[in-house]
Amino acid sequence: MKDNREKVVVRTSIISIISNITLAGFKAFVGLLANSIAIISDAVNNLSDALSSIITIVGTKLAGKAPDKKHPYGYGRIEYMTSMIVSVIVLYAGVTAFVESVKKIIHPEIADYSTITLIILIAGIIVKFALGLYVKKKGKDVNSDSLVASGSDAFNDALLSLSVLASAIIYMIFKISLEAYVGVLLSLFIIKAGLELIKESIDNILGLRVESSLAKSIKKEISKEKNVQGAYDLVLHDYGPDKYLGSVHIEVADTLSVAEIDKISRRITRIIKEKYGVILHTVGVYSVNTKDKKITEARKEVSSIVFAHEGILQMHGFYYDDVEKIISFDIIIDFKVKDREELYKEICDELRKKYKGYTFDITLDIDVSD
Repeated sequence: MKDNREKVVVRTSIISIISNITLAGFKAFVGLLANSIAIISDAVNNLSDALSSIITIVGTKLAGKAPDKKHPYGYGRIEYMTSMIVSVIVLYAGVTAFVESVKKIIHPEIADYSTITLIILIAGIIVKFALGLYVKKKGKDVNSDSLVASGSDAFNDALLSLSVLASAIIYMIFKISLEAYVGVLLSLFIIKAGLELIKESIDNILGLRVESSLAKSIKKEISKEKNVQGAYDLVLHDYGPDKYLGSVHIEVADTLSVAEIDKISRRITRIIKEKYGVILHTVGVYSVNTKDKKITEARKEVSSIVFAHEGILQMHGFYYDDVEKIISFDIIIDFKVKDREELYKEICDELRKKYKGYTFDITLDIDVSD
């Protein structure tokens, strides 16, 4: 699966490189003949796209390196760095186009458009739109941010070329030069796209919460297991596209033996890896009381106090030790609550008043599937 993904990224990038270099050559030739700074800038932009694709190939190859002692979880996150570089190139292309367009507004030059010029521009637009569709689709298919960024850049280039074409036609018919003004507008659009891609890359590097649908599906799958009463505290660490390592807690009855729990945890680990490609390196256990009526009553009472507050999404992992005087559990508070820490403190204070002499260990948890 990993080898196939790498092949798709490399093959798509090579197609992009060949297309962009060919377009850059044609546009540079036509731009020089027509004395059009817009067409020459467009040619340079195609070269920057080819560079982006080369960076994508290098990044993908490096990301595919086998784990080692220094990086035991592999090099997958390098792809996020290459995505950032491609995003910066998109931004640079937008800024360059903006500067050149402003220069042409201040110091206008007369272009000499011809039928050949229009044909080259039209061909370039068609190729760029098709390339953008192809690269972006492949990027989404294999979850490659770098390819998606390159595909978006190709669309932006096609729009830029379209503006040059429209300006050329208007100039040829009406002798009105709008090339520079249209270039300014479209360069601002490209700059905006570049900034959005950079933000997305930074989010991936910092670490985004896992997709809610994936987290819910994994917990639902775990809860299907016989003797599992619930799945909680799912934590997934992103080590590159489609590479997650994580842990989870399951609630099981206190009557199960260690051997039975071990069998359940091994089965869960295997199923989640096969179905979702996620490696659960730890399956922790919350024991659900079935023997002591006092513990059952205490759980109900504590639960009623906790859920009396608005914004409580979940309470789990309840533990009660009447000998050591310890009560422990996790609560999940909705992110919509203005001051989650204050609500947490309020709940802790209420329980301490109710159960004097007890030590409370309450974890303010986060639900990744919320």
